[in-house]
Amino acid sequence: MISKILVPVKRVVDYAVKIRIKPDKSGVDTESVKMSMNPFDEIALEEAVRLKEKGVVKEVVAISLGPAGCSETLRTAMALGADRSIHVETNQDIQPLGVAKVLQKIVLKENPQLVFTGKQAIDDDSNQTAQLLAGLLGWNQATFTSKVELKPEEEKAVVTREVDGGLETLSVNLPSVLSADLRLNQPRFAKLQNIMKARKMPIERLTPEQVGVDITPRTKIISVTEPPSRKSGVKVDSVTELVDKLKKEGIL
Repeated sequence: MISKILVPVKRVVDYAVKIRIKPDKSGVDTESVKMSMNPFDEIALEEAVRLKEKGVVKEVVAISLGPAGCSETLRTAMALGADRSIHVETNQDIQPLGVAKVLQKIVLKENPQLVFTGKQAIDDDSNQTAQLLAGLLGWNQATFTSKVELKPEEEKAVVTREVDGGLETLSVNLPSVLSADLRLNQPRFAKLQNIMKARKMPIERLTPEQVGVDITPRTKIISVTEPPSRKSGVKVDSVTELVDKLKKEGIL
């Protein structure tokens, strides 16, 4: 049996919310906006919980980096099946390298055999943290996973991952870092009794300074702007009319 899986979960603007840019164009406005767990992290958490339910994993630990509101994301994680959680609290913007360095320190402290992340966050779409963490730890990695089978007796994970040409199956030695793709599973809804129970569960609280990591950003956002509005479409009555319009536009 694998002793522990560490699952990083990020607090992001809910996917159903229309994004607003700050008036000074310094970033996205998150004031009075619904926040939720990053969907890809939720998929990773669901898979970790399922592995625990199958009896191949003993403990699932959730971790989040960010402001005080991340505690709610961690309580959601515990309501969904995480056994305990860690909050590295900071109000400073954290870029992927800083996140990976903090996670490296937590991994060395917690000693999990597997770190399961989402493939990317829907706010910055960086898709960097899992790869950076694996590099810092010197661990094996498998990204964009759509199927995972753990073989604890062999200390291996057999992973199917999505690539441009189709699917690729890999066998990676543990410890490893995996990142979850969209089609890995369908996350469950938290039961009311589990939500109430999670409210009373303790959260271990740390700071980047206590962990011993400098999270100062290496890059600076100069400006954030909305994409240009799209032109309205045109309806045509026939294929002939469509072809004529495409020719006039120089597309054909």
